[in-house]
Amino acid sequence: MAHGPAKGITRWLYTTNHKDIGAMYLWFSFAMFFLGGLFALVIRAELFQPGLQIVEPNFFNQMTTMHGLVMVFGAVMPAFVGLANWLIPVMIGAPDMALPRMNNWSFWILPFAFLMLVSTLFMQGGAPNFGWTFYAPLSTTYAPPSVTFFIFAVHIMGASSIMGAINIIATIMNMRAPGMTMMKMPLFVWTWLITAFLLIAVMPVLAGVVTMMLMDIHFGTSFFNAAGGGDPVLFQHVFWFFGHPEVYIMILPAFGIISAIIPTFARKPLFGYSSMVYATASIAFLSFIVWAHHMFTVGMPIAGELFFMYATMLIAVPTGVKVFNWVATMFRGAMTFETPMLFAVAFVILFTIGGFSGLMLAIAPADFQYHDTYFVVAHFHYVLVPGAIFSITAGVYYWLPKWCGRMYNETMGKTHFWLAFIGLNLTFFPMHFSGLAGMPRRIPDYHMMFADWNMISSVGAFLFGAAQVLFLYIVVSTIVRGKPATAKVWDNPEGLEWTLPSPAPYHTFSTPPEIK
Repeated sequence: MAHGPAKGITRWLYTTNHKDIGAMYLWFSFAMFFLGGLFALVIRAELFQPGLQIVEPNFFNQMTTMHGLVMVFGAVMPAFVGLANWLIPVMIGAPDMALPRMNNWSFWILPFAFLMLVSTLFMQGGAPNFGWTFYAPLSTTYAPPSVTFFIFAVHIMGASSIMGAINIIATIMNMRAPGMTMMKMPLFVWTWLITAFLLIAVMPVLAGVVTMMLMDIHFGTSFFNAAGGGDPVLFQHVFWFFGHPEVYIMILPAFGIISAIIPTFARKPLFGYSSMVYATASIAFLSFIVWAHHMFTVGMPIAGELFFMYATMLIAVPTGVKVFNWVATMFRGAMTFETPMLFAVAFVILFTIGGFSGLMLAIAPADFQYHDTYFVVAHFHYVLVPGAIFSITAGVYYWLPKWCGRMYNETMGKTHFWLAFIGLNLTFFPMHFSGLAGMPRRIPDYHMMFADWNMISSVGAFLFGAAQVLFLYIVVSTIVRGKPATAKVWDNPEGLEWTLPSPAPYHTFSTPPEIK
């Protein structure tokens, strides 16, 4: 195993090395993050003031659809898979992932899927314009012709996710270093193990629902067409049976990242390790039995509404356990506030706000008022932006010196944090108010009474976007000319990855380490 990487482009095309593949996932997700952000800025520019200024309503709908799809499937999920690829083998003392060739394949099909998805913007009838949840019959009977390419792209993304998940499970189950029992694994490894099982469980459901769409569009079936004996509400049930666990797939690895960062900068071991593992497993289980809380307004029986209401509220319990444990870890710790810790603390505070608005939405009779307003947009962006995006950013700042052997500029990192933090809250906090006042989502025009809050939201969105351009500059300048990092990087980090030199060598742990 003495050989190093191949030279030139072939290194990246043919690589089976988990570090190379992890890096490619991370750069790909970074590119998709900027593309999805560009779509969002088109939306916010249009909503800067009432009336139709910049884009046609149909193009506005295409932007909302593409923004959601690109951010969920192109930015957040590949970023977490990239972190998993880079970190899981070095955290468990494995030489590589269990299935390295499949690992290469699962990455390389992604750029083609997204090339196909984005190319729909240039097709006849334009890109998908039916929202990222692609409810039938909007996405079947009334969809533009490009919907077929969208369906194919979703299939490819799903295949990539399933292969990645199988690889992660096989690696964690079979390749841990001697002495590393399940309850000695870092929490990031635990959260990804549970996430991988969720992915394998729900990705086939997504594949099923888009296949049923394909049949309805091209082969004369009527799964979702009421005129042919089908049911449009069936689509919502099948979609959200995938979609709700998917939301947790996008947050569980974040919990693992935050559980690595807070103990490092609080200089204390994580409070309640085993309760964190059980809480993660509980959240994963409960995520399967709450899907219809997205559907309180479809005319469910009252018993169904009650069940989904109580089941949804139950998820607050294990989530509360996690938040309590993070706060208890920080309590009386010798805390310092380097950039990763700033993002982690912001995660805990803002994710909790998103959780509270989620509890409000869980109340079925109240949800009749909140449904399809900007309050919902505020809620899930407070979960996903500080939740998924901030945790990924925190993870990048935390492990980047280990990846490239160079230290980022702390002042610039903190500047990025404050710009992103202020931009995020300026963008999404006012949406609570405009939503409670009744502003509907996914509409390019609105009443004058919502003008002030929308103007603030749009200014915040452009500030947040500018912060991410700074982030790109920080990452590139660190790799190119950052100061050399020590092996440990931080004061007293825990985990096998900190026993390696910085940058981590191309092949690590060819002889497995012994865990005491």
